[in-house]
Amino acid sequence: MNLQKLMKQAQAMQANMANAQARLAEQTYTAEAAGGKIKATADGTGMLTALTIDPAVVDPDDAEFLTSLVLKAVQGAIEGARKMADAEMRKVTGGLGFPM
Repeated sequence: MNLQKLMKQAQAMQANMANAQARLAEQTYTAEAAGGKIKATADGTGMLTALTIDPAVVDPDDAEFLTSLVLKAVQGAIEGARKMADAEMRKVTGGLGFPM
């Protein structure tokens, strides 16, 4: 394989990765806790973009429980978004494991 061909392939992969990252920024993953009463949404870059809490789960005497539910939903959203991003990047890189 000649160097010029390798450079063109690297440039094409870089462009494909940039396109994939742009698409991921527009995709979202939503995770739920408390039977859907708490929802957290993260985009494909792993940023939390929305958090919804049904007032029915708000108990001023048990903030610790609410905190744990919110944390569970947020962690699920970020983990799901990361998996979504990893899958997208594997498509672009052919599984070579390049970082985003």
